[in-house]
Amino acid sequence: MIDFILTEKEFDKNNIPWNGNRFLIGNGYFGIRGTLEEYTKEYMCAVNMAGIYDRAGDAWRETVNAPNPLYTYIKVNGKKYALPENEPVSHIQMLDFENGIHSRKTVWKTENGEITIKCERFASMSRRHLIAMKYTFSSDFECDAEIITGIDGDVWDINGPHFVNMRTGYDDGVNYVTGVTGEKNISVTVRDTINADFNAAVESENTENGVYRHIFFKAETGKEYSIEKIAEVTTSEDDFKTQGDIADITYYGLKAEHTAEWSRIWDVSKITIDGDDEAMYALNYSIYHLNCIAPRELKGKSIAARGLSGQVYKGAVFWDTEMFMIDYYIHTEPQIAKTLLQYRIDTLNGARTKAEEYGLKGAYYAWESQDGGYEGCSDYNVTDVFTKRPMRTHFRDKQYHVSAAIVYGLMKYINATGDYDILNEGAMDMVVECARFYRSLLIKKADEPYYEIHDVVGPDEYHERVNNNAYTNRMAKFVFDTALELIEKYPSDEYDDLKIMLKDSSEKIFIRKPDENGIIEQFDSYFKLEDVRVDEVRSRLIDPKEYWGGAYGVAADTQVIKQADVVAMLSMFKDDYTSEIMEKNLKYYEPRTEHGSSLSACMYSLLSCYTNKPETAYPMFMKSAKADLIKGGKEWAGLVYIGGTHPAAAGGAWIVAVKGFAGITEEDGKLICKPNIPEKWQGMSFKLMYRNKLYAVRIDRENAAITEI
Repeated sequence: MIDFILTEKEFDKNNIPWNGNRFLIGNGYFGIRGTLEEYTKEYMCAVNMAGIYDRAGDAWRETVNAPNPLYTYIKVNGKKYALPENEPVSHIQMLDFENGIHSRKTVWKTENGEITIKCERFASMSRRHLIAMKYTFSSDFECDAEIITGIDGDVWDINGPHFVNMRTGYDDGVNYVTGVTGEKNISVTVRDTINADFNAAVESENTENGVYRHIFFKAETGKEYSIEKIAEVTTSEDDFKTQGDIADITYYGLKAEHTAEWSRIWDVSKITIDGDDEAMYALNYSIYHLNCIAPRELKGKSIAARGLSGQVYKGAVFWDTEMFMIDYYIHTEPQIAKTLLQYRIDTLNGARTKAEEYGLKGAYYAWESQDGGYEGCSDYNVTDVFTKRPMRTHFRDKQYHVSAAIVYGLMKYINATGDYDILNEGAMDMVVECARFYRSLLIKKADEPYYEIHDVVGPDEYHERVNNNAYTNRMAKFVFDTALELIEKYPSDEYDDLKIMLKDSSEKIFIRKPDENGIIEQFDSYFKLEDVRVDEVRSRLIDPKEYWGGAYGVAADTQVIKQADVVAMLSMFKDDYTSEIMEKNLKYYEPRTEHGSSLSACMYSLLSCYTNKPETAYPMFMKSAKADLIKGGKEWAGLVYIGGTHPAAAGGAWIVAVKGFAGITEEDGKLICKPNIPEKWQGMSFKLMYRNKLYAVRIDRENAAITEI
């Protein structure tokens, strides 16, 4: 069995932002970027809080980063040693993603010899308010040493600072920093305690933004000196209590609880692939990230597009959650999936308000959803690299497909769990309001028998304000049909008139058919655009940070698209099309797709599986599974930084593995396995939750079996 350990064996300053993402640890309540202990805000270190939002001035609202309790560095004979200021003799950084533990070891050469720092830390999965760290120093010569450790409240912000009032201090051995946000007066408090395994003199230091301990000791040759820190993070918005007094909690006791909880999680979520260690490693690394950001025990919370890796994309919840992530939770921890849907139910009024803003009816869910369903996206969401002026985009007002994604996610959950009770908990109103929304979008030309949807942005964001986007129209029909099905199942007099409208809408909405070549045109007049390939369009860039879409982007007047659009539709409604049609569209659209979004590759991979081409599917599967392992992903949209982790790609990799290669489907309330694995794979094994039962799936080259546990 391979080790689930990510390792970097040398220090490269250029990798600091990337390592912050890929070495992330988290527990759903917060995510801790994989930066090193001595780093301050200029190196993008952050303890990013789930669902806590604030706005500084007129900048974009974003999630809040808590004061950093991990800040620690060493002085030897009065001289500070820290990366990146001091070049190391050797450096190794590791993430044990089977146990959710981050570690590092760094060696520096001094005037007198070598010193070594080792540090291990984790975001407690058993007690979600807690962070634990063990920091160890040693030297090969006698020296005067000083460990400086504390809570740094001068945090990294993309659009901050958010703390307008800071309180620092200490009380009975516990240090604390409390920051209060300017917009909503939310307080975020970090407390810590220290235990040392050696005799030392300790001095405290309070600053305007932080509180620190200076630990002085004489180090003997070859001896290790360790401090253990337990830190607690709380906010005034918390709806669950802390567990235990941090002064009474030991590092190793908490570590044992933490690893036991990770073991429980992995018992259900781990996927074994026989014959392909690289794929198994990458897939389970993706699953690790999904486990790190899951809102366990958090009411009314969802998952942001960049997880808990920072404030990128404003910490907002996108359609990614329902389309690409929820499948994993449905089949491993269904209660988490329900929590994600509850967030959408709770923010229904926000969606209604947005619909009203645009003169529409029903529920128009936010493109970038924050607390209360508030739309975090502005009309000017990209900065022009040449003029440095904000560019008008239409993500906010024309991405109509978001509401349908939420209904689609709901039905995936209901079909797999049988939990129709959620309809009585607000989900029925949500579906009906989404159906009203799509009804209000329909237009009809005087001499045509069908309804159309005009002026939209589909999943391919490079082409704005198009008519009859095939994906959007098909998703609207899905919402009409779902609402009708549920109204028939749960009849009510208040829905009588609505049933007539929904039936009319479903029957008459324009659904594009394949042309004479079997290709489904992405939107009206798409085939009239310049037919060039991705590399040609890329060659037209003057600045590598240019935005490709919008009114003036290099892709706007071409057939080059950002991500899966028609291909996504075919993957989602595969039973509507023949394998031949799906294959023809794959061949047509793939050379014209930039894959400028991490959401794209998994849809192409999945459709390749559905057309019985696992070898074609494999590279795109690996692209999704390794989205956070391979450097070089898109980190800029214009002048806006969009780096961070890619949980939608992680969820997409899981979908391809389980529903594509393993061929798991649901038929008549039962799980069916029709595997279609790549040639190099000898087999797969994993577990799935379905209808309140846990199943073991075992596949080899000749057989497939699903067994209830």
